[in-house]
Amino acid sequence: MTQSEKEKLIEIIHTRIESTKADIEELTELVKPIPLDASIGRVSRMDAINNKSINESSLREKKKELKKLERALENSESDKFGICTKCGDVIPFGRLEYMPHTTRCVICVG
Repeated sequence: MTQSEKEKLIEIIHTRIESTKADIEELTELVKPIPLDASIGRVSRMDAINNKSINESSLREKKKELKKLERALENSESDKFGICTKCGDVIPFGRLEYMPHTTRCVICVG
């Protein structure tokens, strides 16, 4: 990986971290408890509870993604950044550009 590719990946990671943090903030607001005294009908309350459940799942996934991105940023200074942890081959730049937190090449993931 060239130095310019590495710098581009670090920039992508920073951008994704900020975006993910914003998503987490938004989802945190959406998963707050639904007050019992809220003036919504029974069906609307059921929809709100269902949406809350979906948002809780999304929040868990975003938190996992944030941890992976932060770990990728920490590892970006390592000589092994962009190297598959299983086979030791170089992970293609396009894959890293799409998934900067990945630690394995396509062959080893599959």
